[in-house]
Amino acid sequence: MKPDRNKKKTSGGPANPSAPTTKRSTPAAGGSKRGSRGNSEDSEPTAGSEPVPVWLFVLMALMLYSGMSYLHTYGGGFNPKVYENFRSYKLVDSANPKSGPEMLIAKGEALYMVCAACHQVNGMGVAGQFPPLMGSEWVNEPNPARLIRIPLHGLSGPMQVKGQDWNSSMAALGSALSAEDIAAILSYIRQAWGNTAGPVTPAEVEAVIADTSSRSMDGSRPWTASELMSIEVAQ
Repeated sequence: MKPDRNKKKTSGGPANPSAPTTKRSTPAAGGSKRGSRGNSEDSEPTAGSEPVPVWLFVLMALMLYSGMSYLHTYGGGFNPKVYENFRSYKLVDSANPKSGPEMLIAKGEALYMVCAACHQVNGMGVAGQFPPLMGSEWVNEPNPARLIRIPLHGLSGPMQVKGQDWNSSMAALGSALSAEDIAAILSYIRQAWGNTAGPVTPAEVEAVIADTSSRSMDGSRPWTASELMSIEVAQ
């Protein structure tokens, strides 16, 4: 019986069973693009760090500076006694009516600008040139009789202030300022910068002027420290 050749030709298996079979698929148009877009949309968010922009630091610094400047100018030092239209307690105090020693001291503070060129606004003086008024034993002496003579007639030569030696001079102001003006200046410096001496009255200045009538107030005969110390004053 002869084999059926038609059956061999029509059998379903491959001619070589050991040969691998491959299948090729053709992606649809645009499939790769949709796939990449879908992956990016479905990916999980991640936390990271970025440097803070420099302009942000600059802006914060400017805002802080502006706020501090505003408070310094208009805050009144956070003093509850400072109210609208006044920027500091000093302005409030100067606007309040004064009488007696307070009025004299307020006047003396304004006139002290004549002395501030040498003794400075803070009363510290200038090292090696002009002695300090702050804490000076001459300024704080209970009886102001010696102190009054200095602005009246001037001062020249060596002297000691707060344990330090000085050798300078001070111009006479007696011919340029009234007794009240001198009393006002001395009253101010005797209570400023931590000094605690009492005020000087115009009557006390006039009494010294009368006692020293033989001495000219034009600065031709300034006092020396030794002369002043030789004057006996009641304490």
